[in-house]
Amino acid sequence: MLAKEYQHQDVSGWLMSEKLDGVRAYWDGKQLISRQGNVFRPSSEFTQDFPPFAMDGELFSRRGEFEQISATVRKQEADWQDIRFYVFDVPHASGSLTQRLEQAQKHLQRFPNAKFRVIEQIPVRNTEHMRQFLRSIEKAGGEGVIVRNPNLPYQAGRSSGYLKLKSRYDAECIVTRHHEGKGKYSGMMGSLSCQNQMGEFRIGSGFSDAERKNPPPIGATITFRYRGLTKKGLPRFATYWREKTI
Repeated sequence: MLAKEYQHQDVSGWLMSEKLDGVRAYWDGKQLISRQGNVFRPSSEFTQDFPPFAMDGELFSRRGEFEQISATVRKQEADWQDIRFYVFDVPHASGSLTQRLEQAQKHLQRFPNAKFRVIEQIPVRNTEHMRQFLRSIEKAGGEGVIVRNPNLPYQAGRSSGYLKLKSRYDAECIVTRHHEGKGKYSGMMGSLSCQNQMGEFRIGSGFSDAERKNPPPIGATITFRYRGLTKKGLPRFATYWREKTI
């Protein structure tokens, strides 16, 4: 599942939860798989109490530790002690979102030491309630909010019933060109050109000096943050965030 951006839709009666800044993963009943189809290699103890049915979710430990989470799950037989698999859907279960998640919750009641958790889903009273929740999440260092229509079935890909709400949005693009810097950035990368479904555009801020000296290579996929779109449909105030590694 992939979330679309919230565009002032009426989401009263939907369910909201914190958008965790971790690494997406899919438990197919036997192994954990990344969005790109790569198999994660945790120790057998990590998944020994997982259920035989599929679960979709996020590998996560704490807010603000994406780099550490990403580095850990990319290693074979690494220490996943602080990481848990946070479940936001049970793809093959029937019923509403709440009913589907109950299947994972019941398994967790039987195996309380299992290293997964079911993400709390909160009914949305109105738009202000949702925005208050967003402010509390961001104030605590969280990334944003996910809002879902609980009556829709699980659907792979992007869905109008699965929305993300953040003060700053993020997206991915492919690096197409490096542009040499000027002034204090002379001899380093000043900005880079990037392309995705929005078009081609430049990103010149958000880089550390080390990243300017050794920028993401052409062809690499990077994640950037932005604040809405221009009239031409390009990201406004695009800022480099990180290079995609999984």
